[in-house]
Amino acid sequence: MAQGRGSAMAVTVTILLCMIQLHFEIASAAIYTVGGRGGWIFNVAGWPKGKSFKAGDVLVFNYNPAAHNVVGVSKAGYNSCTAPRGAKFFTSGKDRIKLKRGQNFFICTFAGHCQSGMKIAVTAA
Repeated sequence: MAQGRGSAMAVTVTILLCMIQLHFEIASAAIYTVGGRGGWIFNVAGWPKGKSFKAGDVLVFNYNPAAHNVVGVSKAGYNSCTAPRGAKFFTSGKDRIKLKRGQNFFICTFAGHCQSGMKIAVTAA
């Protein structure tokens, strides 16, 4: 019987340690406001330069939803300023997007906006 209680204790401790680890991973994620105080605007493509991003960091896109949007795209979509069929469109004006490991590409699909520099490429370690 004592052996059963020990097993339960070990499981409880393991679960507790996993929860603590998850808490620290979430707490360590950085939050970046794209474009700084100016927000998600034209000519923001250079904004990521000099910043170190990690997977799990959050990008906040602030903009006027009547004038802009945010769409996550592939590298090809970024280069051609086109969103593929089925792409996720963000339209709240206060979008929060978690970065995945590797390259992350975002554009505005309003006519001419991406071509005018309303796009960013972010690499997360």
